[in-house]
Amino acid sequence: MEIETTFVCAFCFQVNDTLVDVSAGRRQEYTEDCHVCCRPNFLHVTIDPSLEEASVEATPA
Repeated sequence: MEIETTFVCAFCFQVNDTLVDVSAGRRQEYTEDCHVCCRPNFLHVTIDPSLEEASVEATPA
């Protein structure tokens, strides 16, 4: 199952859509490029399975 969520680019502060794979665990970290400025963001993901929501914090990679 995937959850659609957003993150704010750590460089240009634009909102980006992303999909989080719930089967990868409740806490995840991975790098995803900004859809606007193309710079890499290191994403810290926390999933709440009871609410089927994910919170994402982006930091410079």
